[in-house]
Amino acid sequence: MRPDVGRLAVHGALALYTLLALFPIALILINSVKTRAAIFENPLALPTMESLTWIGFQKVLSATNFGLYFGNSLAVTLMSLLLILLFGAMAAWALSEYDFRGRAFWGALIAIGIMVPIRLGTVAILQLVASLDLVNTRTALVLVYTAQGLPLAVMILSEFIRQVPGELKDAARCDGVGEFTLFFQVILPLIRPAIATVAVFTMIPAWNDLWFPLILAPGDDTKTVTLGVQQFIGQYVTDWNSVLAALSLAVLPILVLYALFSRQLIRGLTSGAVK
Repeated sequence: MRPDVGRLAVHGALALYTLLALFPIALILINSVKTRAAIFENPLALPTMESLTWIGFQKVLSATNFGLYFGNSLAVTLMSLLLILLFGAMAAWALSEYDFRGRAFWGALIAIGIMVPIRLGTVAILQLVASLDLVNTRTALVLVYTAQGLPLAVMILSEFIRQVPGELKDAARCDGVGEFTLFFQVILPLIRPAIATVAVFTMIPAWNDLWFPLILAPGDDTKTVTLGVQQFIGQYVTDWNSVLAALSLAVLPILVLYALFSRQLIRGLTSGAVK
């Protein structure tokens, strides 16, 4: 009886946490299809036939460049994610597999990269981007997000690579498999849960970021979704229908990402990827 009670308590706590985590998303989705008066009257109420409206989505999709902002965010995030996974996996393989001079130094440097927020170097980053003539370009954001996500990616992937049995790698080398083939065709498929974990942990901060797009790429052609939403927020009046509609559209890629990688993500978390 006691194990059943404990299991019920755990499931109850997880269900409560799930409701708390999904509540803000549900609140945004519900109020995005309600009139402004209905939002302020009772934000927790479901839309009725009288309060139901799609005006916010119409404004966002027809009266703004939301498609461009969405495409910018998608391009920047996916390119950053690709570079983080590629370079992060290669660096993790080198640090965990080979013994070379400076290995401890690079490991410590990567650990410092996790502990020190990248925003502390905003002024230096802006000066560097300006000297490279990359202001108001998506390339600047890709480089910054890649540098931001690499330390965590290396730490997570290193832990998983160390768990790969050494006998498997030695057997592949004895069969004449080269290091590049061993890495791309043997090691990477075995650490897919860790790759999914890194993908989720690095994509969400890049997609939701407002700081660097505002500083490095505030131009109309390079705005991201989070920066584009700000045009609906005024000093005295805020178009809440458009704001909530834009946020509803912006949250879709994160939900799709989780739906695609949820199984691998759970395996990564339960296999000690973040210990």
